[in-house]
Amino acid sequence: MKIIITGASKGIGKAIAEKFATDGASLWVCARNEKDLMVLSDQIAGVHPSSTINYLVCDVAKKSEVLKFAAWVKKEAGGVDILVNNAGNFNPGEIKDEEEGVLETLIETNLYSAYYLTRALLPLMISKKSGHIFNICSIASLQAYNNGGSYSITKHALAGFSANLRHELRKDNIKVTSVFPGAVNTASWEGSGVAPERLMDADDIAAMIHAASKLSARACVEEMVIRPQLGDI
Repeated sequence: MKIIITGASKGIGKAIAEKFATDGASLWVCARNEKDLMVLSDQIAGVHPSSTINYLVCDVAKKSEVLKFAAWVKKEAGGVDILVNNAGNFNPGEIKDEEEGVLETLIETNLYSAYYLTRALLPLMISKKSGHIFNICSIASLQAYNNGGSYSITKHALAGFSANLRHELRKDNIKVTSVFPGAVNTASWEGSGVAPERLMDADDIAAMIHAASKLSARACVEEMVIRPQLGDI
């Protein structure tokens, strides 16, 4: 099983990598920080020796680096069973007064990265008529909220991309799942003052994605909404 994950060195991406490693999967991952990727690789090798992890430093906000990562996956992995478009960035603010350029920065990371990587890797899935794409959207994809700003705009766009993919690819037997997590205990919440016990664990999201990937070829979880037990924050 060949699993491709962007933004895999921390948070939800790291939890997803660790979860699939329990299956002995072959992981092909990227992130911006090489040291963090090395730590992840060592952790997985130590706990799950039957799994292999391959990594490449990549800033997914840059199209050229996304395409370089895709070319590396195609050459070295030769196939894709599961693609997780997880990499993303969050900048709180309101549209009327957020800094100039925030929308452009966030749309490159939160939308374009998934668009370019998926397009580049789709031929590998279509050729064998199988595969599963998970797009990590957000509760912010579904509703407006305070200080959502451009982040919410880009996550709405990612949900639209995901829905269109699902519509286009079902005939090729390729599954597409839109994942809408609420507040998860990741670096985005550091310094927020919100108690960790009020947030979900990244492992919760990973467990649901892993479970959805195990369904028969005749079933697809199209949308997955996961919220803290006490509701949104």
